[in-house]
Formats: sequence, structure tokens, C-alpha cells
Amino acid sequence: MARKAGIGLDDVRAAAVDIADRDGHDGLTVAAVARELGIRSPSLYAHVDGVSGLRRLVAVEGAHRIAAALSDSALGISGEQALRSFAHAYRAFAHLHPGLYDAIQADAPSPDEDPALAAALAEPVHLVAAALSDLDLPPERHIHLIRGIRCALHGFVDLERRGGFGLPEDIDTSFVALTDLLVGGLAHA
Repeated sequence: MARKAGIGLDDVRAAAVDIADRDGHDGLTVAAVARELGIRSPSLYAHVDGVSGLRRLVAVEGAHRIAAALSDSALGISGEQALRSFAHAYRAFAHLHPGLYDAIQADAPSPDEDPALAAALAEPVHLVAAALSDLDLPPERHIHLIRGIRCALHGFVDLERRGGFGLPEDIDTSFVALTDLLVGGLAHA
């Protein structure tokens, strides 16, 4: 089937991102994107390889966007300040772009399996590693520390998004306490 005039990969990406953020990662289907674009589902196969291709497209976009959000949040600052800023930007991104956020939580491919997606997912890692270097933490510990930071931030965001904080204390204050704990621990590591 011929492509509808004017529909390109950028249009497919934009529609897929909108659907993922609006309807969730599970709502991202070939039929939903086709409907959003006003085309028939088979027409999408000229641009992506089915739902897995759509999800990969959204994951790459999500990785680029979260890296940009982290980078923008830390302009002109480094070390502890950058790490605090990264934490707040990470949380804000997860709330602003829930579909993109969920897309980057999926299985991370090796560079051999999917070089473009692996490189995109590595962008935020490199930013955090640079901040850890500013704290004079040895490079051989970076990945382990980054995994710990990600686990803590993701756990908080996941609980928050699911309504898992039922006590009356302010959630923002709790997030600052978590950030203080993480950054303070890293600064003394």
C-alpha cells in the first residue's frame, strides 16, 4: 500500500509519543497510531516494524528527551548540585511524560543488539557519570552507583505514580529527603 502523502517517520514518532504519554505504554499499538494519523494500520509498516518498532521508536525518543531534560537541568552546575538537579528533573520527566518514561524502563539492549537504542539509553548514564567524576569518585564505581541512584529515584517515582504514599506528610519534602540521602551518601562515598 502506498504511503499517505505527508506522513513520515517524524509524524509516526510524534503520534506514538503522544499516545504513549496519554494512554500508557500498553496503549501504544499500530492501530492506535494509524488512527491518530488518519491512515490504515498496514501503512505504518512502511515506517516501523509493528508494535515492537513503535515501542523502540518511543524508547529512543524517551532516552533522548530524558537526557536533554537532565542536561538542561544542570547547565552551569556540577557535582552535588548537578546530582540534585538531575534527581528533580528525572522525577519531573516521569510525571510529564509517563509513556516515554515507561518506554525507557524496558529491557536495555546491548550495543550489538541495537546500537541506536543502546547509545540513546547511555546518554543519561554519561551525564550522571560526569557528575560523579566531579565528586572524585573512581570511574570503576560509576555504573554501580548510577544503578543505585536509578533504583532509588525509580522506586520513589513508581510509588508516587501509583499512589503508594498514603501518609499525610508532604511528598515533595520526602523527595528532597531522598535526594539529600543519595547525594550526601555519594559525597562521602
